[in-house]
Formats: sequence, structure tokens, C-alpha cells
Amino acid sequence: MQVKVIELIGESESSWKDAVENAVQQASKSVPNISGVEVYNLTAGVSSGRLFEYKANVKVAYNDEVFL
Repeated sequence: MQVKVIELIGESESSWKDAVENAVQQASKSVPNISGVEVYNLTAGVSSGRLFEYKANVKVAYNDEVFL
């Protein structure tokens, strides 16, 4: 089995969890057979002492084999 990995940045206005899910959801539109995700960096903007614009750097793994 061959597994490939792509790196993405997910964004959300509400949470890091949503940022990760947004990245995976967007990737699944064009990447087949996603099998896992690694979250390796979480950041957010701050305004008036409050968090906003959550971002998550992720690595998405997928199986790119063609089955005959």
C-alpha cells in the first residue's frame, strides 16, 4: 500500500476542531481515500484580548493506489 501526505491549513471563526474539520472536508473534495490526519500546529488571531480566526496546520494522509 502506498500512502501519500499533503499539508494544509484549515481555518475557522469558532474553534480549532472546526479548522481541522474544514481542512479535511475541503481536501476530501479532490483527494481520494483519506485515511488520517495529523495536527501539528494551532494558531489564532487575537483582538481585544479574545481569540478569533482559528488556524490548524494539518497533514492529511491518503491511499493513492489504483485497485484492479
